[in-house]
Amino acid sequence: MNVVKRSEIDISEKKPATEVVLRLRGITKVFGSLVANNDISLELKSGEVLALLGENGAGKTTLMNILFGHYIADSGSIEVFGRPIQQGSPHAAIELGIGMVHQHFTLADNLSVLDNVMLGTEPLWWFSSNRRAGRLKLEQLGERFGLRVKPNARVAELSIGERQRVEILKALYRNAQILILDEPTAVLTPQETETFFETLKKLVSGGLSLIFISHKMQEVLAISDRVAVLNEGRLVSELKTTDASETELAQSMIGRSIELPERKTLKAGKPILKLKSITVMPEDGRSALSSVSLDICAREIVGIAGVSGNGQSTIADLITGLVEPRSGTLELHGEVVNNFSPRNMLQKKVGRIPEDRHSQGLIGDMTLAENSISECYQDPQFSSYGWQNKLNCQNFAENIVSKFDVRGYSPNSPVRLLSGGNMQKLILGRVLSGNPQLILANQPGRGLDVGAAAYVH
Repeated sequence: MNVVKRSEIDISEKKPATEVVLRLRGITKVFGSLVANNDISLELKSGEVLALLGENGAGKTTLMNILFGHYIADSGSIEVFGRPIQQGSPHAAIELGIGMVHQHFTLADNLSVLDNVMLGTEPLWWFSSNRRAGRLKLEQLGERFGLRVKPNARVAELSIGERQRVEILKALYRNAQILILDEPTAVLTPQETETFFETLKKLVSGGLSLIFISHKMQEVLAISDRVAVLNEGRLVSELKTTDASETELAQSMIGRSIELPERKTLKAGKPILKLKSITVMPEDGRSALSSVSLDICAREIVGIAGVSGNGQSTIADLITGLVEPRSGTLELHGEVVNNFSPRNMLQKKVGRIPEDRHSQGLIGDMTLAENSISECYQDPQFSSYGWQNKLNCQNFAENIVSKFDVRGYSPNSPVRLLSGGNMQKLILGRVLSGNPQLILANQPGRGLDVGAAAYVH
């Protein structure tokens, strides 16, 4: 990826930040036996870009959720522009000028851009709605900050980069002065990332202060003024970006150096999977795949690359039984599997690491144990005559938690409490515990820190 250089963002041209717009003092948050945040104190200055670094599960998102009112800290205080904030109230945070763009977007796909942006800001009386004024304000914000999106476009029709613009516009529409960006580049293409950096430049020039959560050291070094590093819920390092190095930040994040295992060259075996002139036609009639042929052999890793939206996800859905080809042949171990369901493909030992772990990989309100067996719950060791063997389920989950270093919670905890990296480890453990002969890994490193990404690789 072409990372925008610090000089290209004109950070040096900014006036030195002096006014403190945000103070966090002694923030502590505990979930059961897990100390997510441990006595954290931070400041953010006017016009500053503060990068918040830390491995998955370090407590970054928890801290920002406290700031934005999703959680209440067990101890500590927060001041915004010198005023104490009412914790546990997103409305209070918004009223004081705080906006947050979550890693996983919170838009209503079936509504227009304008509806999403205005949602929750209009008076309760329907006859008081002023869509004309709302549209004008939205267009002015888009023009000012380079975030142009068609107000009448349905969110479902937008690209990932455009959806992110809508999320930022939602915050700006509510007059945000402090903007929290949680893993903003995790879902963007390299081209979208460069455009996003230009947007950050305009936001800072427009007077906003930014908190930028990321795992990508190159990006942090390019765009931030200051870096704060969390490790296991503690603030372990805080320094000016000009004094930081990639190696130093990585070691502060994970407490050790990262070395990828040496790659061994293996001779490819016979083809396991064959795509022969495959064409897939989605519901809207576009040709997502047009006459694609591909062989995947034993003992090899086949990389499928391309700009988002060019058919990679459709190939993944095809191989895992989520879509059927309109024409062509899909063969697995010499057997035609064109009409196989996802369950059939699982029974054929095809493992799946989905692109979106939240909507396609895990069920947030179910426990780690329940999610661990979600693809094999009909196996005799887990159920018999309609009754679930909870002890075996528990032992199976505990083995995954131990073997794949899933940190923070017990097998009986809701999986939604896990960080993104630990969710990915749980999915990886579930897949590998099924002894697959073929693994479909769709964006397996998305949103992972350097340590978790190395583990997954």
